[in-house]
Amino acid sequence: MSLLNLFLALLTSSIITFILQYIFTKLSFFDAINHRSVHKSKATKIGGISIFITLFIFSVIYYLKEDQIFDFSLLIPLGIMFIVGVYDDFYNADFKLKFLLQIIVAKILIDQGFVIDNFHGILGLDILPNLASQLFTIFVFLIIVNSINFIDGIDGLAITETIKVIVLIEFFSNQPTKIYSLGVLSLFCLLPLYYFNFKRENKVFLGDAGSLLLGTLISIYTFALLGNDFEITKNFSSNRAILSMAILIYPLIDLLRVFYIRIKNKKSPFRPDNNHIHHLLLKRGVNHLSICFIIQLFSLLFLSIIIML
Repeated sequence: MSLLNLFLALLTSSIITFILQYIFTKLSFFDAINHRSVHKSKATKIGGISIFITLFIFSVIYYLKEDQIFDFSLLIPLGIMFIVGVYDDFYNADFKLKFLLQIIVAKILIDQGFVIDNFHGILGLDILPNLASQLFTIFVFLIIVNSINFIDGIDGLAITETIKVIVLIEFFSNQPTKIYSLGVLSLFCLLPLYYFNFKRENKVFLGDAGSLLLGTLISIYTFALLGNDFEITKNFSSNRAILSMAILIYPLIDLLRVFYIRIKNKKSPFRPDNNHIHHLLLKRGVNHLSICFIIQLFSLLFLSIIIML
């Protein structure tokens, strides 16, 4: 993709967000403020909608030009999770329904060739049987998607995590991955949301539409990293399975931690609360931007240690 087209994607995402924010504000479709909210001013949950619309528009343009910059069928799993998120944003979908649809989307990705069929020596395992690889891929998809949804509790965190994953996996690849154009296009669709997300008034949130969409995108990139056709650049010799966990260290740790606390307190692991690590930092007076910086600094330091081992 040319720099001009990427700039146009960024501009389109910005314009769509402005328009949607205006419409939603006029209709008084604001995010509800409750005991779990970390914001006290009106905000709209349209970030995910603007990302997907922009991504879809540019995919259609390239499709009509017969320029397949990536496998456009990936818009199917991305679109399903986006729709699930939109429904959840407006109607509070039952977690069992979301769970079922996430399993279906994981199976679609498997059928598209995104499957973890090799442990790369972890636990002494390499090639997995077909059924085991599919079940494990579904399990990993559920973990990643929900962990990204969980960390979308403060401004900029899920956006920054997504950009970090895309940049790092492309960096560790010996050549651009088969989803490189999808990743770069998504990245430029995301960038305008920093402005809207960090505004003092009239904020724009990703919503579940955005967090589930980004969680699916991160899953696709993770499956690509663990795929048999992925080649790590010669400058690094890290095990790919360990590398993938190191890249996603914060959402994984946060997910495991809150699940443990909730189960220990005899609560549903899917019941929302304010016990996430970023919430604890907020309670200590650390602002949203600083929390994003601290968490990503920790993640990169941890990744550096893993690489050097």
